[in-house]
Amino acid sequence: MVDQRQVLSFRVRAQQLDRAEGTLDDTAVLDIGVQDTGTDGGRWALAVRGVDVAALSAEDLILLWTVRGAPHLYRRADVGKVAAAVEPFSDADAGKRIYDAARPLKAAGIGNLAALDEVAAQLRAIVTGPTVKGDASRRLAEVMPEPYLRFCRPCDATHLYEMPFRLAAVRAGLELRLDTSPPVLHRIAGFRKAATAGDRSDLIRAYLRLLGPATPRHVADYLDAPVKEVKARWPEDVIEVLVDGEARSLLAADEPALESADTTATRLLGPFDLFLQAKDRATLVPDAAHAKELWPVLGRPGAVLVDGRLVGTWRPRKAGKTLKVAVQPWRTLSATTRDSIVDQAERLAAYRAIALAGVDFAA
Repeated sequence: MVDQRQVLSFRVRAQQLDRAEGTLDDTAVLDIGVQDTGTDGGRWALAVRGVDVAALSAEDLILLWTVRGAPHLYRRADVGKVAAAVEPFSDADAGKRIYDAARPLKAAGIGNLAALDEVAAQLRAIVTGPTVKGDASRRLAEVMPEPYLRFCRPCDATHLYEMPFRLAAVRAGLELRLDTSPPVLHRIAGFRKAATAGDRSDLIRAYLRLLGPATPRHVADYLDAPVKEVKARWPEDVIEVLVDGEARSLLAADEPALESADTTATRLLGPFDLFLQAKDRATLVPDAAHAKELWPVLGRPGAVLVDGRLVGTWRPRKAGKTLKVAVQPWRTLSATTRDSIVDQAERLAAYRAIALAGVDFAA
């Protein structure tokens, strides 16, 4: 039987949240992708894992729409294997990943993978130079037939369905320019999809390495893939462990790390940090009220991680040229823990290149 402390401590160490410094090549979360959503997004996730993000450039990192259509950072050198790794497993899988866009395609007798290929071909023809997403979308709507299109009431315009648009971008060999809003698409220089993802970029194995122990359902929910497709590709080199009475899998090579897992570190995790993306939320945050606070429908806060446990939430409060960090603890925090949180708030302010005006701890 494995308890919550062991699971979370294992993940802290696997995701290197307890290290002081590291490089892109040895940063494990880049194997699965680092979601880049919000101000404290992908590069803050790398910074809290010890990467000197100030020294990074577009030559080192690449931003792609991949898992769940969200923007993720990867090592630029890995882009070919990433493209192979994020491919849908089958036509049925592609249909699940593109959500409601699959229905009109099915009615028109168009396969989901064939549809993604067609969108990718048209998108690549359109994006010959840096192109704002809205311009690319408008031009796609002009050349794609009706089954690919939907009427958008807020825009009072007809667009391509969003998920096929996003998931076709990598197939078209397109990346997102860093730090652009709205997003700017452009071609990936020398792009060529690898024949296979390889162990390092394989998303099922990466999930087990970084967010294990896990079930096929957890991985499928993370990928937006059918459970049977994940089960069909489940690694053979796994062991079974019980977590709160539930049978889960762990890569056999990671068993010693799970048994010896223990960690001491304080981190302010961004709202979409990989640690918070695990699909066993009741293991991460057993208290239902705390879970509701951490994962609201809109406007997620960040999470305070202390010694392998989530102990509260935090939100940035920017005022002019200063930053305050508002912390909502879930338990009484010691003076030492509060000091370590203030240290991390200083680190956040330095990352943002702004002065810290203080940390407010709610009563």
